[in-house]
Amino acid sequence: MGPVDLTDRVERSTRMDRPIQAVAKAVRRRIGPGRLRDLLHGVPLGKPLHPPLANASVGFWAAAAVLDVIRSDPRAIRALLASGIATAAPAAAAGITDWSVLHREQQRVGFVHAIANLTALGLYTGSLALRFAGDERRGRLLSFAGLGAASLGGYLGGHLAYRQAAGANHAESVGHLVPLGWHDLCEISDLPDGRPVTRRLGYIDLFVLRVGDGVTVLADNCSHLAGPLHQGRLISEEGTACVVCPWHGSTFRLSDGTVAHGPATAPQPSFETRVRRDGVLQVRPALT
Repeated sequence: MGPVDLTDRVERSTRMDRPIQAVAKAVRRRIGPGRLRDLLHGVPLGKPLHPPLANASVGFWAAAAVLDVIRSDPRAIRALLASGIATAAPAAAAGITDWSVLHREQQRVGFVHAIANLTALGLYTGSLALRFAGDERRGRLLSFAGLGAASLGGYLGGHLAYRQAAGANHAESVGHLVPLGWHDLCEISDLPDGRPVTRRLGYIDLFVLRVGDGVTVLADNCSHLAGPLHQGRLISEEGTACVVCPWHGSTFRLSDGTVAHGPATAPQPSFETRVRRDGVLQVRPALT
């Protein structure tokens, strides 16, 4: 059985669903909507925060392993181990925040990913303690064991990111799907006033909202996990009209599709609109 078969089995296994549901609910309750959650998701960066922090930790620990092999300065190795442990805490906080609003199949893999990484953190912490106590030999053994656990965690993290597309942008990239220029969408009279609906332009589902004579058009699939924005709530966020994804609460400004609140970090593609004299609504991708 290859590693892909194992991860597929983890995705399908329901044995962990009860603790996963309890932990995810507790995380969402503890880290409610607000600036802290947006920061942990990576909204200010426009990209998820967890991957670069996790890469930093693994990088420090991998460098420590190289120095262990060549029997380098113990003080340098201790500094690398401590740096990896220090960056692991914010990486874990960001990771569990992202994990709490994923689909269940993703959460199952992420749960094992977290256990592997927590095991690695415990082993490296023990290694550092042994080294400070003067037991370099056992400290090295724990470090190598920690690197093995961290490698497993990294493999599962890669599966989450590349196979399951957790953290990827799920909004359509309109640049290569919609030709340049204006495109007929629908009769403006067919659009209800004040209620978002979905319309299709070629391969793309669009979120369309008419309010009086003004029309807002965004890509309909939420950039977080492709939730249908036209089924979401319309709210005012600091005086700006926004739409809230019905699946996980990502909030986008209607004016330009930018993210007001996570878990989404990528903006929604937006469209310019105009109405022809015969009442046909036309759209084209907004210039960025």
